[in-house]
Amino acid sequence: MPVQPSPTPNLPPRVAAFGRAALTLALVATALAVTPGHSAAADPVCESDREHRKLATRLGTDLRAAVQGRAGSISVALFDRERGIGCYLGSGRKYDTASTIKVAVVAALLQTAQKQKRSLTTRERSLAKAAITRSDNNATSTLWSQLGRARLQRLLDDVGMRATTLGPTRYWGISRSTALDQLRLLIRLTRVEDEVLTATSRRYLLGLMNQTVSGQRWGTPAGATGVNVHVKNGWLPRSTLGWRVHSLGTFDGSRRDYMIVVMTHGNPSMTYGITSVERVAKVIHRHLNPAKSSASHAAYLTDADVKLDGDTLPP
Repeated sequence: MPVQPSPTPNLPPRVAAFGRAALTLALVATALAVTPGHSAAADPVCESDREHRKLATRLGTDLRAAVQGRAGSISVALFDRERGIGCYLGSGRKYDTASTIKVAVVAALLQTAQKQKRSLTTRERSLAKAAITRSDNNATSTLWSQLGRARLQRLLDDVGMRATTLGPTRYWGISRSTALDQLRLLIRLTRVEDEVLTATSRRYLLGLMNQTVSGQRWGTPAGATGVNVHVKNGWLPRSTLGWRVHSLGTFDGSRRDYMIVVMTHGNPSMTYGITSVERVAKVIHRHLNPAKSSASHAAYLTDADVKLDGDTLPP
């Protein structure tokens, strides 16, 4: 079966969420997907509008090698703010979000509190912390219900996540999104100035992502050392397309500032999906953080450890 192209992102002339340097990168995104038994096409998947084109080319070559022969579909979206490098591989393909939607849920909570000119309540802080740091499904379901679809959709609209759709009724785990849309949200969270979330709100949410429990720090942090790590993962098995395994991460400090999104489905197991994500992550860190990268990663949950909440999927 030949490689199937994903939709190329349809971006407006100016995309504030990406900033000037990333605009060119988004427009040249190849947005190719990986299908079972095949690697991405030979076209470059990385580009830069600055003096780092050679680095971008090498990174694209190694990313193609990292996904070579992996089962299922793999999508990657990367932006290095310091170097102006963007990488896109199947970044327009839609996936069930699983727990990665929790970043948007907490962002919507913060945006709502901002508009109401108040701080989060003690209860809201407890729920937000549980949802992000422990991926607590019950906490997420409570926030999902409290916010309502209108406020959640407002956050998606304001961030520019046009390809993301909320899950039906209470089933937030089967919201649908793309790697490129998730990258848009990460870029918003890491900007110096942003009109959607205040600096205080952005620091708070990134702080929670920095406190993710050790058993959930797999995925995009694999191979990264000497930088601040902010991560949120998602994992979900379904009767079709096997395991969804995703990882969102931002990395800064030591003159580094880059964001990685890897989304996958069609994995035969959770462990297999994690391996696919971490193959990609290690390549990226080796190129973007060469002096400090390593092959180490945190211990992670196995398939048998996973417990799914009743609100994640329809009966």
